[in-house]
Amino acid sequence: MELEVGKIVFRTVLTYLIVVIIFRMMGKREIGELSLLDIVVFIMIAEMAVFSIEDPKSNLAQALIPMGILLFIQRLTAWVSLKNQFFRGWFEGKPSVIISKGKIDEHEMRKQRYNFNDLMEQLRENGTKSIQDVEFAILESSGKLSVFEKSYSENGSISSEGYVVPLIVDGKIQYDSLKKIEKSKEWLLAELEKRQLAVKNVSFCTIDQANRFFIDQKDEEVN
Repeated sequence: MELEVGKIVFRTVLTYLIVVIIFRMMGKREIGELSLLDIVVFIMIAEMAVFSIEDPKSNLAQALIPMGILLFIQRLTAWVSLKNQFFRGWFEGKPSVIISKGKIDEHEMRKQRYNFNDLMEQLRENGTKSIQDVEFAILESSGKLSVFEKSYSENGSISSEGYVVPLIVDGKIQYDSLKKIEKSKEWLLAELEKRQLAVKNVSFCTIDQANRFFIDQKDEEVN
């Protein structure tokens, strides 16, 4: 009996350490920012860990080998997502603009199976009193709602400079973003030409509502 208890304790401690190491190797992400694959991997690893502890007579390798395979799959898909924007968008999803310039996009809400109860709940969680106070609301791929409230300048006009639109990500033009701000590819190329830059040399480029650009060049030295 003592031998059995000691075996369970050993398996529990060993499995705990292995699971911690696997999760650390998967990278640092908040629970609310986990991708679909991350969640599936977490659940499956947890089930395997429980299996290895509950059945002391089973071969520990039967649980550890699948854990290692899941870690490999997660790391592989993370690498592919980093290199391939299409795969990343398909696998992890893209942010959806639910409210734009104070107007609710019901079509996008239906597309995302997102209802007004969900919208009101997440606005309350954000501390927003009313939809009429919102200039932009973006449903992130994690399911979190990012809210940009209306702010007013001294003359009483609405200012929404906090909302930033990505124009280039990983050297790829974001045509959906250009469409949202009613700009063309030619306009973007002309703006880059003014700054003596080419799309392929830009890692990340955004523009805010005050038409201010932020541009980060690829492999730029960090002081």
